[in-house]
Amino acid sequence: MAQDTGFVTRVEWFLDRLSGLCILIASCALVVLVATFGWLVFGRYVLNATPTWVEQLALLLVCYIAYLGAAAGVHEQSHLGVTLFRDATGERISRILRLFNDIVLAVFGLVMIIACLELFNFGWDTMLPMLDIPESFRTLSALLCGGLVFIFAGMRAVLRINFMIRGVPYKDKEAF
Repeated sequence: MAQDTGFVTRVEWFLDRLSGLCILIASCALVVLVATFGWLVFGRYVLNATPTWVEQLALLLVCYIAYLGAAAGVHEQSHLGVTLFRDATGERISRILRLFNDIVLAVFGLVMIIACLELFNFGWDTMLPMLDIPESFRTLSALLCGGLVFIFAGMRAVLRINFMIRGVPYKDKEAF
């Protein structure tokens, strides 16, 4: 965690809760996914009537599980990363590289928002087969992920810049 100031503490508390909400929703979606596949097996082999909607629901749920989990991974800094070069440099260069990484991630999240908004609007009139809901609900998961990555990485970049200006190093969360 960064050094304790009121603003930083509130921001980190909010971002931690937002990340926790992502994990909670993704976890609930995973439970629903497992339950629906249980229903699929029961329907197919016991009732001899395969529920056809399970495949489409599974595709939708997997999108939310993956994208919300990825966004939470960006916040927790446990997402895929290659740190060999950054860890081999001195403290000052390492701080600059961490800031650069956060800025690149925030820009990536912003680009993801812009691209997914277009897809979201395009898919609103197309219905998902078997579920009879707009295709945009599938794209919404990617749109949310882009927004969350932008918020998580962008706020971390803002905090890093704030601490650099004050001459105090920003302490990252420990990745597990």
